[in-house]
Amino acid sequence: MSSGPLEPVAPFSCRERSERMGDSAGFVLAGGESSRMGRDKALLSFAGQPLIARAISILREAGLPVSIAGARSPALAEFASVIEDSGPGLGPLAGICAALASTSAKQAVFLPVDLPLLPSSLIVYLLHQARIAGHAVTVPTVNGFAETFPAVLDRAILPMLKAELGAGRNGCFSAFQRAASVLNQPISTVAVELLAQSGHVDHPLGLAPFRWFLNLNNAADLAQAEGLIAKRIA
Repeated sequence: MSSGPLEPVAPFSCRERSERMGDSAGFVLAGGESSRMGRDKALLSFAGQPLIARAISILREAGLPVSIAGARSPALAEFASVIEDSGPGLGPLAGICAALASTSAKQAVFLPVDLPLLPSSLIVYLLHQARIAGHAVTVPTVNGFAETFPAVLDRAILPMLKAELGAGRNGCFSAFQRAASVLNQPISTVAVELLAQSGHVDHPLGLAPFRWFLNLNNAADLAQAEGLIAKRIA
């Protein structure tokens, strides 16, 4: 994996973001079974809105057109266009493949529905880094460890990802690694701590970077995230 020097990104308006995002699209991954939550987490309320609405707003704030990948509930179509994957039980990689096959955009950003604390400025910077580095896979790192999502993927890796899925290898990060290897590229990584310290990325509520990646897998995670928000707005 490779991590280059931080490139400055000047603040800009939502309209300017849309212009700068150019040939890019955003996708919310919402095809999980939510077994540990006990119900479809995409429709769970968080900070006064469904998680799916929160995820869509993060991507739209970054200036991206947004679709939902791999959705199981028909109710999600009320929030954005839905792209169905090839079937249940294949994990988010199936949703990623379906999304990449559906778009003509060169770059696609993938955000799971259960990461509601991510700032949109991180999405903007990851896209910027992907364009500067020219790599097919770009992800953030926290405490030196790569996060699988949010991920910026070049549409060119779709055949490699489909091959992984067809071989029964459904792990997203390992599929990203193999695709990058086929292209003789490293995975491009961006350390979020450095972004925050340098002011390239900030959180509207001032949350520390490691908090941005709190994954809402169960009711306890949801309560923790709600608590973090409540403390900051109190």
